[in-house]
Parts: sequence; C-alpha cells; structure tokens
Amino acid sequence: MSTAIAQVVALAVASGLNVYATVAVLGLAGHFHLVALPDQFRAFDHPVVIGLALAMYLVEFVADKIPWFDSVWDAIHTVVRPLGGAWIAVNTVGHATPAATAAAALLGGTLALTTHVTKASTRAAANVSPEPFSNWLLSTAEDMVAVGVSYVALRHPYAAATIALTLLAAAISFAWMIVRFVRRRAARRQT
Repeated sequence: MSTAIAQVVALAVASGLNVYATVAVLGLAGHFHLVALPDQFRAFDHPVVIGLALAMYLVEFVADKIPWFDSVWDAIHTVVRPLGGAWIAVNTVGHATPAATAAAALLGGTLALTTHVTKASTRAAANVSPEPFSNWLLSTAEDMVAVGVSYVALRHPYAAATIALTLLAAAISFAWMIVRFVRRRAARRQT
C-alpha cells in the first residue's frame, strides 16, 4: 500500500501540471509494455483513452504557450486537473477498501489542485512580462516534469514522490516570491 501512496503523490502532482500528459504516459507505458503495470492501470492503456489524452495534450501544448490565453485555459482546468488527479489516484490504489479509495481520491485531488493553483498563479504572474519566452519556458518545463515524474512513478514510486513533493514545495516558494514581486511592482506604479 505504501508503494501505491507514493505513486498517488507523484501522479497527482504531475496531473496538477498536465493531466493529459500524465494519462498519456500511463497509457503508453502500459500499451507498449514499457513497464509492467498492475491491473488497476488497464483503464489507461485503451487506444481511445491514449488517443484522447494525446489529442488533448497537443491542444494544451499550444494553449499553454499563448500569453493570457494560458490563464483562461488554467481557469477551466481548475476543475479538470484535480478531478483527473483524483481519478488517477483511485485507479492507482486499485481494489482497495472504500475508505482507502476515498482517502486516495482526496489526496490525489488535493495534491493536483495545489500543484495546479501554484502553476496557474506562476503563469499569471509571468503574463505581466512583456516577452513570451518566459511562458514558453515555463510551459515546456511543466510538460517535461509531468512526463518525467509520471514515468518515474511507474518504475521508482518513492523517488518520484520525493521528487514531486520537493518540486511542489519549490514551486510554491517560487510562486510566492513572484506574487510578492508583482504586488510590490503594482504598488510602486500606484504611487
């Protein structure tokens, strides 16, 4: 069960960054037998699920690169990413007790929401920058982390959970610094 919790943590954090990439990694890893996945992950390796996840990933890949539109996209995904994190968490624990399933859903949804809010606030703050490169850089880094953490979670769940929580803590600290900087900058403009 501790392995499943580690996977829930890592996959939920990845889902908060990009739920479509996370689902695609799970599906592709299972479909191409890159990792021996437990039965509970069979929901992800269906070709329709993989195709939809990849199609939505491509839409998000483009949407995430457009300043200000990425904030609209993030607003919509304030519901999608936590639900995706909860859904992945429930599948990760498999045939567990109802209490364990509910706890996994709460943990997965909460971590995905926390990651999402941190991502969205960082991206909103980056939108005030006049150049588009910071958005592109942040978006690409988020995608790489989501894919990397998702894949590592399948092979080395404890390492992935540690990496995910460390990155989440760093992102929260970074987001807080950016928000403080933007507030100070706005206060200076008003005076």
